[in-house]
Amino acid sequence: MSSSAAPVAAGAGEAPPAVVLSGITKRFPGVVANSDVHLTVRHAEVHALCGENGAGKSTLMKILYGMQHPDEGTIEVNGAPVRFRSPTDAIRAGIGMVHQHFMLADNLTVLENVVLGAERLHGIGARARRRLVELAERTGMRVEPDALVERLGVADRQRVEILKVLYRGARIIILDEPTAVLVPQEVDELFDTLRGMREQGYTFLFISHKLDEVRAIADSVTVIRRGTTVGTADPKSVSSRQLAEMMVGSALPSPETRESTVTDQVVLRVEGLSLLAEDGSGRAVLDGIDLVVRSGEVLGIAGVEGNGQTELVETVMGMRHASSGRVWLTGRDGTTRELTNLTTLHRREAGIGYVPEDRHRHGLLLTQPLWLNRVLGHQTRPPVSRGQWLDLAGAKQDTRRIVEEFDVRTPGIDVAAAALSGGNQQKLVVGRELSADPALLIASHPTRGVDVGAQALIWDQIRAARAGGLAVLLISADLDELIGLSDTIKVMFRGRLVADADPASVTPEELGSAMTGATTDVPTGAHGGSTSDGPGTGSSTADSEVADSEGGERG
Repeated sequence: MSSSAAPVAAGAGEAPPAVVLSGITKRFPGVVANSDVHLTVRHAEVHALCGENGAGKSTLMKILYGMQHPDEGTIEVNGAPVRFRSPTDAIRAGIGMVHQHFMLADNLTVLENVVLGAERLHGIGARARRRLVELAERTGMRVEPDALVERLGVADRQRVEILKVLYRGARIIILDEPTAVLVPQEVDELFDTLRGMREQGYTFLFISHKLDEVRAIADSVTVIRRGTTVGTADPKSVSSRQLAEMMVGSALPSPETRESTVTDQVVLRVEGLSLLAEDGSGRAVLDGIDLVVRSGEVLGIAGVEGNGQTELVETVMGMRHASSGRVWLTGRDGTTRELTNLTTLHRREAGIGYVPEDRHRHGLLLTQPLWLNRVLGHQTRPPVSRGQWLDLAGAKQDTRRIVEEFDVRTPGIDVAAAALSGGNQQKLVVGRELSADPALLIASHPTRGVDVGAQALIWDQIRAARAGGLAVLLISADLDELIGLSDTIKVMFRGRLVADADPASVTPEELGSAMTGATTDVPTGAHGGSTSDGPGTGSSTADSEVADSEGGERG
């Protein structure tokens, strides 16, 4: 491990590095995002960039890609100084970027997405198709040019994004959290692809919070803390714990929760929930979902993205209307209400907290201040309202409390949500939802794209709320997180619950295999206690008794 932050110069007769960033500094009002950052990336290597949320990684990569302009410092590409006015300049220099949130048009085909905006390179017909097929074959990425993107799984969409930048001539590729939504088998496939492309001379800047994966794929690691370079490391000679200490000054956190707090009190009951696809095909996106979540329980839903988890969450939240089935919730006051025909606001008022899968789309107003974002979804309840009126002073005071308790790093509560890093945005959302003391928290990918420090804080807050009787419906692509936090895990495949898994004994590999439909034979056990009447499971006596006792209230 090295603490040197200075760029590495090419020796006599050696080719210059692919990228050299020297003394990069970038200031925003009230915040110094980058301060004297140095980074050297050699040709044909996978160079990982690690750091906390808010450490300055995204800003640095936006500078390299021409989306931001440095206040100080220089950039060299292949030994030549450059000044990028826009991403177009970076693309011309052979740099491409695959963003964490894919930028694809769902209603277009793979070929149309790849060609869009680059029509002058190879036209839009047979020549463009040949070029795409050639790139796919050379890099070993399987794609069907005429497939609609909306029908692709997340791994296939990622391949399309990579092919987009290759089609434009990129030899230096920035990958922003590329494994955040992949199951272990898909991560292995991606890494095989990167290794093969590295052998062909491609260079990668790999941004990730998953330190074990960084050590598995990277040739070198640069760590940034609080906007400045703190060291470089050889991933083959350091542990994940050592990298975590470089990043945040503390040991690598663990999501593991083995002490049971599950009670007999049913909080959420879903029976026969079905949802048809919106395309008129008659295809069932959800097919007869039955599940129960109890007070003090975390019920994890495992599944490859696109198998119905998003639709399940949005149907329970009232954002989609079920084709059939019913939903009940027992609030903190012990009253059981049927939610099936209620609005999303009424479901929230009944006692549901919601951490959405896409915080930008469903969790925040990015252009509005933090205190106004505290109001979202809670505008009818104290401390942000009094009667029919918003209590702005109360909203601001409670936002300050959330900022302090959830370590939201911000210059103040009046800054726009867009000014925060992704991890700090997520901590704000989690803090807002837990502050309402919900009976049920629906948490979709609660730590996606956050650093190990923010991850540990969110895990601790969920564990503490669980111990206080909170029921949690957890959806996560991080299998370690799913196994560590859950009391019971259910596997979702093609809109159905196909298997139960015991978090105390199942491995990520076994769970990943079940998620892809390869097997439903995963370790099960008595850990936790949630059962359902869904496919592949049986209804327990306790469930029947609860159903009988609640029958009068359900009406």
